[in-house]
Amino acid sequence: MEQQQVKKKKPRGKARLIEGKCIACGARCQSSCPVDAIEMNAKEEPIIDEAKCIGCQKCIKVCPASAIEIYFTPEEQKLLDELSAAGTASSVDEVDSKEAARKAEIAAWKGVWVFVEQFEGHAHEVSWELLGVGKRLANDLGVELAAFVLGENIMHLADEAFCYGADTVYVMDSPLLKHYRTTAYLHGCVTLITKYKPEIVLMGATGLGRDLAGAVATDLKTGLTADCTGLTIDKNMRLLEQTRPAFGGNIMATILTETRRPQMASVRPHVMPKPEYVAGRKGKIITEPFPLKEEDIPTKVLDIIRAAAESTVNIAGAKIIVSGGRGMLNQENFKMLERLAELIGGVVAGSRCAVDEGWIKHDRQVGQTGKTVHPKLYIACGISGAIQHLVGMQDSEYIIAINKDKTAPIFEVAHLGIVGDVFEIVPALIDKLKQSNARPVE
Repeated sequence: MEQQQVKKKKPRGKARLIEGKCIACGARCQSSCPVDAIEMNAKEEPIIDEAKCIGCQKCIKVCPASAIEIYFTPEEQKLLDELSAAGTASSVDEVDSKEAARKAEIAAWKGVWVFVEQFEGHAHEVSWELLGVGKRLANDLGVELAAFVLGENIMHLADEAFCYGADTVYVMDSPLLKHYRTTAYLHGCVTLITKYKPEIVLMGATGLGRDLAGAVATDLKTGLTADCTGLTIDKNMRLLEQTRPAFGGNIMATILTETRRPQMASVRPHVMPKPEYVAGRKGKIITEPFPLKEEDIPTKVLDIIRAAAESTVNIAGAKIIVSGGRGMLNQENFKMLERLAELIGGVVAGSRCAVDEGWIKHDRQVGQTGKTVHPKLYIACGISGAIQHLVGMQDSEYIIAINKDKTAPIFEVAHLGIVGDVFEIVPALIDKLKQSNARPVE
């Protein structure tokens, strides 16, 4: 007959007094002992009966002077060492097994996906901008670039996505997706992502995109870095390096999603350059059915009321911007910037300070809490260049900065820096442009 292996029990040891440490606290150890193994001597020091002690350590826990300890016989200590070694080996094997399973799970996610945001069949420009950066990321990882789009009658957007660089487009077309509803779009996105497992998902940091990206990341229990200004790949680790302002815009932080997939990031419009449109480019279209019914969606769109635009100017799409900051001193002085902008075919914008002071409207604000711009020419007048402002305009093709403080941070990103009084330089520039019969720049 086979002998059954007897499981070794971990010894509990015995309690004993440490000579000279007892402070005669009033027999707390005696009152705590559940087996009456402790008596007190004339000095009010504990006498521990080892035959009765069960090593429960209750006396040790109540002793205010740490005057009691647990000790083990040599045989018990040897057994403890053996059990500890076996337990360590088992723990290491368990950790290795879990790590291997985690790596296998992560390795199953492949590809870079870009969400194509659309309204009434028209794609938001940020979608194509993300396809540009997505292509670079996909090339660095050696995977395909895909777009995914949800809506009604949107097949034409798949053809447009191919022209901007997508290799594959996943389409979920349903009348229930005609208008954006969080529950519907969330369920559609999660269905596609969990089935095809892209390792990177990019979305635009628009009103719709902010709502959807957060919901998707929460449902998938993965990370999301919002409002990224830079996206690169750590090729050794196959990780998406997501750079964005942090701590109130005082530093630029690079964030990694190491243990979850997909890696998700959102990017504001006009932060990334729009890729070249290649007419006639084709790819693979994969259609998926929308799994919900109308009764599964708790909200309904009854009507769409278009709000009147506060301004007819969209600074995010402007080619030339003349921007003012704290150095302009008051609202009246912005008229000088308006004259300069008119001469060169530009629009006027400003920093957060100018908005807070009421010198310009919020829809003209450039920066982290305003709009991100990418004009051909950006003229910064009286703007010191706090990082919150820089992240909104530092990718302009050509930057001219005018500031009397030669140490102003704006000069670090400017292609041309003019150290001087803005109230002398700008009027002189206006006069020069008038004399030369300047025409708006195309």
